Amino acid sequence: MDRLATLETFICVYECGSFSAASRRLGIGQPAISKAIMQLEQQLAVKLLLRSTRGLTPTEAGQRFYEQVAPALQQLHEAQDGVRGGNGELSGYLRVSAPVTFARLHVLPRLHVFMSQHPQLKVDIILDDRPVDLIAEGIDVALRLGEMKDSRLTARKIGSAPMRLLATPAYFAARGTPASPEALENHDAVIYLQADAPGNWLFRRDDRQCLVTLSGRIRTSAAEGVREAVLAGNGLTVASAWMFAPELTSGAVTTALTDWHIGVMDLWAVYPGGRLTSARARAFTEFVLCHLPVPA
Repeated sequence: MDRLATLETFICVYECGSFSAASRRLGIGQPAISKAIMQLEQQLAVKLLLRSTRGLTPTEAGQRFYEQVAPALQQLHEAQDGVRGGNGELSGYLRVSAPVTFARLHVLPRLHVFMSQHPQLKVDIILDDRPVDLIAEGIDVALRLGEMKDSRLTARKIGSAPMRLLATPAYFAARGTPASPEALENHDAVIYLQADAPGNWLFRRDDRQCLVTLSGRIRTSAAEGVREAVLAGNGLTVASAWMFAPELTSGAVTTALTDWHIGVMDLWAVYPGGRLTSARARAFTEFVLCHLPVPA
């Protein structure tokens, strides 16, 4: 492994906190990573990382080395990208985390545009409705929906969509369209367990607010499960306009209580804390921002 690759390996191990996470991010075996770090420590004649059963901890020298080397390497990569393309083309690897349904509906169908702009770039997209550990999984940028609760992460809000009370026309025809939030107690609800407050739906109109708490006949931890349950006519739900964007456009689902405000769903681009944001992650964020659909 040459000097530059060794330095990049050290940066990755430092940021990931373990050889295994760095191995996943770099796509090379743990023995090669361990050997590279050992050789770097021998060359510098100083210990950079302390190994233990709980992972890796940087020494004071390791922290100083990272703080000096990481910015220099990032500048080098950005200079290389600029020289290679002359038009902003990027190369290398990008690991993205995103919720399953949002990515399926709004990212993957448009991803070919981003990939055609950067033909030398390879992208891993990790799909999971649950928040993943960005450091352990070697994630460069994550798309997350809802409230940002982890202050250790660097986040940028890139969009918002209104929340809607919705169901299929057939469901409303059979059960009636609710005329007030209180009427929801007489309806079957599909509850998304990954929501910030599952089953607690707050409706606002003028200076009045009404909190409806429903246990739900169907509860699911996946947005895809919410979609399938609602589209099969099993009940109504509160979801972002993004989650049912195709069906809101086609009329496969309709909304109710539209004179009440149910809040908004925020979309965030999230980056691992304590780490420089790469040009690749920034470019992907801008791509999502530019191609984000206008909510129905």
